[in-house]
Amino acid sequence: MDLPAFLVSDFLGQPAWAWLLFIAIVVALLAFDLGVLHKDEREIGVRESLLLSAGYISVAVVFGAWVWWFLGAHSGMEYFTGFMIEKSLSMDNVFVIALIFGFFAIPRQYQHRVLFWGILGVIVLRAIMIGLGAALVTEFSWILYVFGAFLVLTGIKMWWMVDHEPDIANNPLLKFLRRHLRITDGLRGKAFVVTEPDPATGKAVRFATPLLLALVLIEAVDLVFAVDSVPAIFAITTDPFIVYTSNIFAILGLRALYFALAAMIHRFHYLKYALAMVLVFIGGKIFLVGLVGKTPAWISLTVTFGLIAGGVAYSMWKTRAGAALQRAPA
Repeated sequence: MDLPAFLVSDFLGQPAWAWLLFIAIVVALLAFDLGVLHKDEREIGVRESLLLSAGYISVAVVFGAWVWWFLGAHSGMEYFTGFMIEKSLSMDNVFVIALIFGFFAIPRQYQHRVLFWGILGVIVLRAIMIGLGAALVTEFSWILYVFGAFLVLTGIKMWWMVDHEPDIANNPLLKFLRRHLRITDGLRGKAFVVTEPDPATGKAVRFATPLLLALVLIEAVDLVFAVDSVPAIFAITTDPFIVYTSNIFAILGLRALYFALAAMIHRFHYLKYALAMVLVFIGGKIFLVGLVGKTPAWISLTVTFGLIAGGVAYSMWKTRAGAALQRAPA
């Protein structure tokens, strides 16, 4: 039986049914996450976080195997390389998210709610950015060199800014929100917006809660990090399908892993140096195309994995003394 014409029609380089398949998988994962696993507000432990993340990674790997079979080994390798790069770079996002939750004193039982709704914003924002990036690359091939230079400079900046934490209190966006919104003096359970009497007039008006401020800042943080990660994956492949699917699957899994990483975030201090080197490597190889040709995807995957694994191992080794003291009985 032949598929309807619109399902086999081309959309951004791939048949529409392939995009719909991906969207259906993501929707099913989010529905299962919110509607079954976390329909009640509760704290997520490290074990559950690891299991949930393993589930997301398993789905991403199976989807990658399908990409390998359907589009060929080259596209499959590009997918897994993009997945690894996005997964690695997004880990720096976790550090900032933890700072935001700490600044607003968001209890762990409500953090999953913020991260879940944040995912919906990520799906839309990444689609816009990747669509824009694909259009630019198609129209102006030289834009890849701009991406490369930006990645190299960003990597160098990240290296020198490792010990400088973002100042949440003086964040321009937070200051803007506080000037233009009525904000409650504390949380109101799991609500993002509540209706309460205005202290000045006594009339019932809407107030934003700190939970909403945390969500907006996390969305803004993801937008900033996407400026790094999207060009990085375009340096691997310009296929929008590969770029977008590997991006979203990596982010879904990392948000699930957040609660495990946040509990041991102090053990990954030196990982940021590895992330900086990944950016410099990916940006630099764009400029090598004219000299040695395009770097094979398996080399990019191997180097990226090696740098991240080395950063994690070195971090765990350097912080082992502090971890031993935390385990020691008082």
